Formats: sequence, structure tokens, C-alpha cells
Amino acid sequence: MALQILWFVLWGVLWGVYFMLDGFDFGAVMLRNFLAHDEIDRRVALTSIGPVWDGNEVWLITAGGATFAAFPVTYASMFSFLYLAMLLILFSLIVRGVAVEYRGKSEALRWRSMWDWAMAIASLSASFLFGLAFGNIFRGLAFDASGYHGTFGGLWNGYGILTGLLFVVVFLQHGALWLAVKSEGDLAARAHRLAGRLWFVLLAIAALFLVASAFASKLIGNYLAHPVLLAVPLLAVCALLVERLLIGRPGAAGASAAASGPAGRSASSEASGRKANGRLLWAFFASCATILLVVATGLVGLYPNLIPSTLDPAANITIFNSSSGAYTLRVMTVVACIFVPIVIVYQLLVYRFFRGRVSRVEVAEETEGY
Repeated sequence: MALQILWFVLWGVLWGVYFMLDGFDFGAVMLRNFLAHDEIDRRVALTSIGPVWDGNEVWLITAGGATFAAFPVTYASMFSFLYLAMLLILFSLIVRGVAVEYRGKSEALRWRSMWDWAMAIASLSASFLFGLAFGNIFRGLAFDASGYHGTFGGLWNGYGILTGLLFVVVFLQHGALWLAVKSEGDLAARAHRLAGRLWFVLLAIAALFLVASAFASKLIGNYLAHPVLLAVPLLAVCALLVERLLIGRPGAAGASAAASGPAGRSASSEASGRKANGRLLWAFFASCATILLVVATGLVGLYPNLIPSTLDPAANITIFNSSSGAYTLRVMTVVACIFVPIVIVYQLLVYRFFRGRVSRVEVAEETEGY
């Protein structure tokens, strides 16, 4: 039982980390066509995620692998009940990866514009469909002992659509903060302003999601039974509020990082710029925490279910009736203790190595780009 609970926690952490990391990739790609005013801006935005986007997807593979190995019944049920949604997510991720790699294969404007929009639409599709899938898991799926009785169209209920919109807006705001941190000059200022505006949209949709969850799902049950668990959604709210405080006045950080270089700035303005940039970086970290805590809020509400049934509570797929045997879970725990820290250290080193802002001047000087 302890191993099953441990792997439920790890399962949630893996999904949370995936959404936290790939979320800003999705958001940055969805926004770049609107925030970028020229080809250099578009290349700056894509270069900002270039060294990390495919590494971020490792966490999706890890989350899927952990589901398969720790909870094989859940894995089989998810990819059966949500087959078409999962297939569309897979196609969206394939299109995004192909677009990132193929965009720079030609200098033709139409060629690059085609892949730019393919990238943005695929990111939007994947973001929304992830939310749609998890929203329906939170709500419950139409199955019983005799099998699944739902349809793909049935997933498009009000709560599922609202959760899909929540994922899209969360990722857009996350991506805007990433671009504000990683770019410079006007692009950073525009991203900063948009992040501030999107925060209010996110607050409204998050509030609607919490209210809808009380009526359209059974997530509230665990919180009513164990009030101490309310600390999780309260922390999510606090992280969101802290994010707003750290975003501050839109435009300050972007203006301080102007492409004119350090020669055009006084010592005082440079110090002010570093302070504003530091606040934006912490705002991005607060956004990361918000995503992790929102995922935790949903999973704590689900426990011990992994896929609840709307037809027969006795048919609920739980961490206890869908898990692998104790031996498998013990072996997986040892493997996770060895390899997950290695992946974390490797990714931290990558982020540290590419921690600087992407310079318009350097991108403009490159003979080949994305």
C-alpha cells in the first residue's frame, strides 16, 4: 500500500513537471506569431526554447512510462477510453517537432510562415486536448464493469472544455513570462505586458474552474473529508497572487534589456534593469509553482482514484486495483531513485548553460536559424 501511494505521488509529480516545462514551450510558440514583429523576433522566440524543448518532452515519456509500469490497468484504460484524444495529442506533438526542425530548411517566406502556423496550431491543439482529457478524468468517464460507454463527442462537455481553456491560458501566460525573461528589447517588453494582462484572464478562468469542480466533479470530496488538504489549493492561489506581485509594472524589464547594449545605459538604469529582470525570473518560478500546485490540487481531489466512473462507483479505477505487483513497484522505485536525479541534474545544467537572454544582434548575425 505504501508503494502504491508513493507511485501515485510520483505519477502526479511527473505529470506536473511535464506541464511546467513543456507548458512554456507551448505558450511561447503559440504567442510568437503575435508578439514578433519581424523575422528576427520570431527567430529569437524560437531560439529561446531551442536548446530545451525536446528535453522537456522527456518528462512526458517518463510520465507515460510510469503510468504503464506502475498502473498498467490505468494506462490501458486511458489509452482506450481517451484513444482519439490521445491520438490527436500525439499528432499535435509530432507536427510541432517537425515544424521546429523544418522551419529553417528554406528561406522562402511562405515556407517559414506555413511551419510557424503549424507550430502554433499544434501547440494550441495539444494544450487544449491535454486539458480536455484531464478535465474528463477529474469529472469521471462513462464506464462500468461491462466496459466503456462514452464517445469522443461526449468529452466535449462544459467542464472538459473549461479545463482545456484553463490549460491553454496557463500555458500562454507561462510562455509570455518565459519570453519576457529570455528575450530583450521590444519583444521582452511586449511579452511582459501580455503576461500581466493574461494573468487576469487566468484568474477568472481558474476561479470558474474551482467553482465548476465543486458541481461537475467529485474532487471536493477529499477536501471536505480532510480539511487539512485545503492547504494545496490555497498554496496554488498564493502562488498565483505572488506571480502577479512579481510581474509588477509591464515593460520595465523589457525596456531595461534593450538591444542597444550596455554602452547605452547608465549604471543606475543597468542596476534597475537587473532588479526588474530578477523579479520577472521569480515571477516565472511562481508560475512554475502555480502549475505544479494546480496539478496537485486535481490529483489530491482524485485520490485514491485514477479514473473515476460516472456510472458505477464500484468500477472506479484506483491506485489499489490498477497497480503492478509489489515486486515491480520496488524495482521501479530503485530505478527511479537512480535515474530521475540524473535527468534532473542534466536538465539543470542545460538550463544553467543557456540561462542568458537571446540577443537580437547575435540572431541577426547568424547565417542560418530556425
